[in-house]
Amino acid sequence: MPEVKKIATREGYGKALVECGAKYPNLVVLDADLAESTKTAMFQKAYPDRFFDCGIAEGNMIGVAAGLASTGKVVFASSFAMFATGRAYEQIRNSVGYPALNVKIGASHAGITVGEDGASHQCNEDIALMRSIPGMVVINPADYIEAQEAVKAAIEHEGPVYLRFGRANVPVINDREDYKFEIGKGAVVREGKDVTIVATGIMVNSALEAAEKLAEEGIDAEVLNIHTIKPLDEELVVASAKKTGKVVTAEEHSVIGGLGSAVCDCLSEKCPTPVYKIGMRDVFGESGSAADLMVKYEIDGAGVYKQVKEFLAKF
Repeated sequence: MPEVKKIATREGYGKALVECGAKYPNLVVLDADLAESTKTAMFQKAYPDRFFDCGIAEGNMIGVAAGLASTGKVVFASSFAMFATGRAYEQIRNSVGYPALNVKIGASHAGITVGEDGASHQCNEDIALMRSIPGMVVINPADYIEAQEAVKAAIEHEGPVYLRFGRANVPVINDREDYKFEIGKGAVVREGKDVTIVATGIMVNSALEAAEKLAEEGIDAEVLNIHTIKPLDEELVVASAKKTGKVVTAEEHSVIGGLGSAVCDCLSEKCPTPVYKIGMRDVFGESGSAADLMVKYEIDGAGVYKQVKEFLAKF
């Protein structure tokens, strides 16, 4: 078998910003003293006159972003997810969300795969926070390629967007000629009839690995890549739920307020279906390698397989 290529989604973010810098002269990028880590330093090197380091002052950075956006700029504001969404929440809500300004929040180091930095930096609540803001688009790319396409789509979208990127190197799964990204449109990445696994971000790969193991036991799992959590592709989710009759959601995020909650909100209204949510179960993370933490919290392929099996055993 060919070796699986692994690249962090934050690398795709930096690469796409540089590419878009040439196409969009009104594109500016802000960071909060973490440019090397968020990969906005790539844009800084290419377009130093359009990059602003706001220092360790995330709330101020969002205020600056809102001001620039009000003059017609397309603004990306970046930091770690914990600080970009947690520390700066009020400014995002009132200065960006309320006036619906054209600010894109590019947050890296999301979820427990931040690894050794520990619980203080492992933001598992960012999707819930951003999803609750009226008009905010929430995107969580599955891989390096999807991250690049998400950035380009966010620039074309008029209004606030939250983009979630990770620190750890993850498999590239969208490296194909027919790949297409559209905000609000998920994709069936594996057909199945027995159970639907609705996954987002790096959990799409975990879901595909789990589906392979389930197939060995005669269980045919359908896997959906829901890169846009808001607006959710309700049509796709409902169609798959009707087809399989059982749904599992998978996210590197709290099971409270994220993808699982969005899917349950949808299905409870449009197609009542048994749902089991895989993710961080109302706990903080801890320090450790990204791989070890995924195993411990059962969000790797084996962990998803185990939990899907346990869920199916109830029927």
